[in-house]
Amino acid sequence: MQRVDPKSIGNEASNRVWSVEDFAKRNRLTRIEEVRLLQLFGSYATASELQHNAKRPPRYHQ
Repeated sequence: MQRVDPKSIGNEASNRVWSVEDFAKRNRLTRIEEVRLLQLFGSYATASELQHNAKRPPRYHQ
């Protein structure tokens, strides 16, 4: 196990705050999914929260 000094790690990316509407547009989410995220988080949320809670359809079709 390796110890890491918390001060040496940058936290800008993990704490970046996004507009839910902008995130939905950039990630091509449906309007229904955008509304769900808005109800869940409000107008703004961290990038991590949005990425982990967005439901995306599969890229392939059978």
